Amino acid sequence: MITAAQLRAARALLCIDQKTLAELSGLSVPTIQRMEASSGNVRGVVDSLTKVVEALDLAGIELIGDGAPSPPGGRGVRLKTSSPKP
Repeated sequence: MITAAQLRAARALLCIDQKTLAELSGLSVPTIQRMEASSGNVRGVVDSLTKVVEALDLAGIELIGDGAPSPPGGRGVRLKTSSPKP
């Protein structure tokens, strides 16, 4: 699962806009916009969510889920230790 806030934060960490994320994930800009407008967990077609998560992973983003080791805890995003830039 990914939240809309995580998605926006991931884009901010990568310094990319919605168009670039759409290109990286093979989705349309309106799809990215709808995902980011969700409240709480992003809603959408599982295939589309998978594409976004995979694109963020390849770009160097690590998604942090609830309860994952991340002092002091909580959900979020962070750059991987060696992150390639898009």
